[in-house]
Amino acid sequence: MSTPRFEPLGDDALLVRFGERIEAETNAQVHTLAARLRDRSPPWLRDLVPAYASLAVFFDTDHAPASDAHAVVRESVEALLADPSSRSVGDTGLHEIPVCYGGEYGEDLIDAAQTLGCDTASLIARHSAPVYTVAMIGFAPGFPYLLGLDPALALPRLATPCTRVPAGSVAIGGAQAGIYPRESPGGWRLLGRTPAMLFDAGRAQPALLQPGDRVRFVPIDEATFRHLAASP
Repeated sequence: MSTPRFEPLGDDALLVRFGERIEAETNAQVHTLAARLRDRSPPWLRDLVPAYASLAVFFDTDHAPASDAHAVVRESVEALLADPSSRSVGDTGLHEIPVCYGGEYGEDLIDAAQTLGCDTASLIARHSAPVYTVAMIGFAPGFPYLLGLDPALALPRLATPCTRVPAGSVAIGGAQAGIYPRESPGGWRLLGRTPAMLFDAGRAQPALLQPGDRVRFVPIDEATFRHLAASP
């Protein structure tokens, strides 16, 4: 694990920065540290917010001297990073996300295939082949930014964003894949749609996907989509 930089975020948070670029190795370091902190559960820990190359650590100042809280937390994090006994992190869950590709469910699929110089079947096969990692949650509650997209499938965002992207839309934006958890504006290329509910405020854990989780897309037909969408 590379040596991170530490930056204060207000009075009750510390940013642990491992790099500046979107890279799978750097993101894995972020999630490894987050998993270790959750496992140790120090009394000062309030929340963790992973991003692509950094981890925001929120702490309770009641459990650290107010005048030196950032230093106390930093020392704890540095000790954890240096502890060889805490280096193993178990595999996170694998979520299989059903996706109906193309047609009314993925209006940009044909254009995306033409831009990439392949047919739609090849694009679907290559898009659904990898196991992705949820690099972080952002943009909207439950929106997963996914690392693992085949580099050959990278596509620029739309020149003119859509004012209405349906909930469950599975999309490509640059070198990333993502899923829109609810209807919203958006500028990513829409390849398909999932009937899975990515965010439900009524659930004990509202977001279906968590940072560090693994995701595999499973192609389904329209009849299966409608059946799954109608299921409770």
